[in-house]
Amino acid sequence: MPSTGLDGPYPLTQPSITKNVTKKSPGAYALGKTENNTFYVSYVGRGDTDVADRLADHIGEYDEFKFGYFSSAKTAFEKECNLYHDFSGLDNKIHPARPDNSNWKCPRCTVFG
Repeated sequence: MPSTGLDGPYPLTQPSITKNVTKKSPGAYALGKTENNTFYVSYVGRGDTDVADRLADHIGEYDEFKFGYFSSAKTAFEKECNLYHDFSGLDNKIHPARPDNSNWKCPRCTVFG
């Protein structure tokens, strides 16, 4: 099983997000649950400006989260794409979208031409 390379897991609650995601930053995340000491990824996403804000949107949908800060929205996008391709059977129905008005390419496939 591939590794996410992200910090966590942490409970997906507002107090846990506030405690563990301590700076406003672009970031990527994985949502899921831990069973038998293994974190199972169910969904991946990113925040282009504030990963904590995006995580809060998912409270009540999943049990736990892992996350990482990235230096730019582009690197967060690329990490989200890599996570999407690394883990099969995700709840994500479509490939991660790139931000409006960007011409960024997925580092793993040709979905954007």
